Amino acid sequence: MPQGAEWLIILAIVILVFGAAKLPELARGTGQALRIFKTETKGLRDEDEKKGEKVEKPAELTASEQERIAELERREAEIKAERERLSGN
Repeated sequence: MPQGAEWLIILAIVILVFGAAKLPELARGTGQALRIFKTETKGLRDEDEKKGEKVEKPAELTASEQERIAELERREAEIKAERERLSGN
């Protein structure tokens, strides 16, 4: 593992390669990619847990449940769009 002075050298090289203006953008993109990765892996684990279970839908959903479902579907569409955008780069 790099020690204190080695981290400074690595940071200097990164700044030289990418430029100081690009570092916040790189950090933001990395953070988004990690969040998407965590979300997807959690979703896969949840799917694996539910494989053997039979999921029954209630006869009627309340308005708040319908809003929650719509919000989740919107987020899923955003994640899929972001995944496609990142895989296209």
